[in-house]
Amino acid sequence: MQDGSQRPKVVVVGAGFGGLSVLRGLADQPVDVTVVDRNNFHTFLPLLYQVATSGLNAADVAHPIRAIVQRHRNIDVRHGTVEGVDWDRHEVQVAGQAPLPFDHLVLAAGSTANDFGIPGVAEHGYPLYTLDDAARLRNRVLERFEAAALDQSLIDDGALTFAIVGGGPTGVETAGALAELFDKVLRDDFHTLPVQRARVVLIEMADSLLTPFGTRSRDHAIDALRRRGVEVRLSTRVSSVGVDHVVLDGGERLPAHTLVWAAGVQANPLARVLGVAQGPGGRIVVDRDLSVPDRPGLWAIGDLAHTPGAVEDGGAAPQLAPAAMQAGELVAANVLRMVAGEPTQPFRYRDKGTMATIGRRSAVAEIPGVPILVGSIAWAAWLVLHLVMLIGFRNRLSVLVNWAWNYLTWDRGPRLIFGPGADPPHH
Repeated sequence: MQDGSQRPKVVVVGAGFGGLSVLRGLADQPVDVTVVDRNNFHTFLPLLYQVATSGLNAADVAHPIRAIVQRHRNIDVRHGTVEGVDWDRHEVQVAGQAPLPFDHLVLAAGSTANDFGIPGVAEHGYPLYTLDDAARLRNRVLERFEAAALDQSLIDDGALTFAIVGGGPTGVETAGALAELFDKVLRDDFHTLPVQRARVVLIEMADSLLTPFGTRSRDHAIDALRRRGVEVRLSTRVSSVGVDHVVLDGGERLPAHTLVWAAGVQANPLARVLGVAQGPGGRIVVDRDLSVPDRPGLWAIGDLAHTPGAVEDGGAAPQLAPAAMQAGELVAANVLRMVAGEPTQPFRYRDKGTMATIGRRSAVAEIPGVPILVGSIAWAAWLVLHLVMLIGFRNRLSVLVNWAWNYLTWDRGPRLIFGPGADPPHH
């Protein structure tokens, strides 16, 4: 703990949207900050599906953490994996490294895929929550086309059937992008392969897609996907997954070599080892000011935190980037208030709207105070917002050039099989 002769030490676990928001709030303030992340880069998660569908390069959606904070001398970066916390000594335990002492510890480690215990999902599913996930899925998609080009009998076996489970923004965006990739790009790449036989099957357990959105947005999404050839299965559950098939409730067996799992998230496993109360999805329960009860100096934000009372109806804040960023701003301010001997303030989530894109000139956007946007105008708004939110001028320029090239030519550059899961074609 702080002994009065040193500046307060703040450790931030995770350099996602929430963690970076904390760092911005504490930059050049009278505290010493260390951010710990298992990667040495920040990932722009909303565009991972474009890496997975060969629309963007991996480097377009990642930015070095040290480059982000290099101008702020009170912020240090530790590349490592947090394993736990020694509460008696107030130290963060980092795998294979010296422990980090702290006066304030901010947990912003995010979430991981939740397979809900469905057999085979963990072994055979392709989640889409990290840059490695996106590269693995891109490799899998391209490798299955290469395998089918060598042996077209694999098509009947499901080699070119891509099942996507989850009708939220990630599932909808991935389904639309895959359909466009197959129809507009790979159809020309594979001259001897009947690419029209490739299938994208979107499976959702609810009776509509994009359930948090309004009726107009939900209807636009399903119509736009079906126009692109996506098979949408509503009110359908997955009961098990095999290496080459998906079994649906009722016993239907869907031949599919690739399952994209976008059906839900759970808190980072770190939450389970800290000895604190957990809420829905394993998220850490926090007080109104985002501090963790009975753990002085501990804070949790973003997908890792359960924040009852954060919205007007008394519910928790959604697991979205804007919520994590707003929570990070408040925690940084509350840490500085405590350092100054002032009372903390409660968290109140400000809904700035939600968006999802289905494909070229097709998106939905619901922004408070603005009529619901669908189609081209929503798509343009989605493009602008995501360009603005990207970190780094190089990233913004590269993404803009890629998008412009794709729009003018339908071509997608990074159709490369390399990195995680880059195996040669096999049956």
